[in-house]
Amino acid sequence: MNSKYTIIITVLAAVLFTNCANNNTQKITDTNDYNSYLAMTENETLDRAKQNEIFWSEKLEKTPNQYGYHSKLASTYTAYFTTTGEVEYLKKAEDELLIVNKRSLYKNPSYLKSLAYNYISQHRFKEALELLEKAEALKENLSETQKMLFDVHLELGNYKKAQAYLNSFENFSDFDYLIRLSKMSDHNGDLESAIKYMEKAMAIAESSNLNNLKQWSYTNIADFYGHAGEIKKSYNHFLKALELDPNDAYAKKGIAWIVYSHEKNPDEALRILNSVTKTYKAPDYYLLKSEIADYKGDETMRKAQLELYKTAMQNKAYGDMYNKYNVLLYTDENVQLEDAIAIAKTEVENRPTPQSYDLLAWTYFKNGNLEAALDVVEQHVIGKTYEPATLYHVAQIYKAAGKTKEVKPLKEELLASIYELGPTMKDKINQL
Repeated sequence: MNSKYTIIITVLAAVLFTNCANNNTQKITDTNDYNSYLAMTENETLDRAKQNEIFWSEKLEKTPNQYGYHSKLASTYTAYFTTTGEVEYLKKAEDELLIVNKRSLYKNPSYLKSLAYNYISQHRFKEALELLEKAEALKENLSETQKMLFDVHLELGNYKKAQAYLNSFENFSDFDYLIRLSKMSDHNGDLESAIKYMEKAMAIAESSNLNNLKQWSYTNIADFYGHAGEIKKSYNHFLKALELDPNDAYAKKGIAWIVYSHEKNPDEALRILNSVTKTYKAPDYYLLKSEIADYKGDETMRKAQLELYKTAMQNKAYGDMYNKYNVLLYTDENVQLEDAIAIAKTEVENRPTPQSYDLLAWTYFKNGNLEAALDVVEQHVIGKTYEPATLYHVAQIYKAAGKTKEVKPLKEELLASIYELGPTMKDKINQL
């Protein structure tokens, strides 16, 4: 063959190959980046917590009148919970904090805030608010208390109060202010500003070289980058978090989501998650593995993971922490729909946010009460949140109500959010 034509054919083949590659999802992850983290057998945070538990327990046994040691034990149990995901440690921390607050007659702002933080972790936001208001009245370390009050009011859907507290400690050079401004921007649907402020906070964390602040910054900015479709940046920052803490379960989960939702590689995603759940026991990981198994078409694995979740939920220590997950599980499986409505009502009572009202509307809809669902959506949800999962429920309810004009823009927005929603949602959205 003439060499001139050989060159032309080669070039054309290269162009065709490039075009085909561009039509496929770009591979971002590399197992060489994170394999060593999946094989971790040592956990420095857990080892330190075990040593601290022995140390403070012995101190307390020798001098039981030193009730401040209960606070030290509480911090140790909180570290256990953060590292293992086992809720019993969160409850142990609560027990210690109740002792120290009773002994100090609920007059120590630091102890009050520690118990409030514990209640936030348990999704007991109204109880946390009561404690923080007591701490605020004592006027000690007021700025720190006001920052936590912002957090709780935001969780409770008291957005005007949250904004007022945010304004009260405005300081664009302060890490704590910037991360909260980022959260408020995200709530308002301004992802660009949320990322900008989180990047500024991250820069402060890096310049101060405080590992706990850097760790928190990296995982949170990674989430925001993912929402914005900047998957490579998201991946890189999850890796940065793992460099600081090789046992960071959340960072590994983030990478698993990228592998699953962006790269459509369910087996690798499951390999990552399986390495995490050997030592980290948060029940929502079972639900994620069940979803990935569903995407694979592995019904046996899907059911097995759901059973693990349901078994975990028999532990009453979880309280209301998994209300959202339970509602979505019942409605997805079309079972216990009356229970789902009751749980959704509890969630609205505990935390009257647009997302909680969405759960209530969705349970009404799945139970065949379209009128009630539509009423809740139009009063409490539409225009008040930008979360894709919520907007999908709204679109389904609108479609059933014949509001096709309102469905179209929601469908476009949802198709743009497939990465965040996961690949199992694509067909469902296309059917809207």
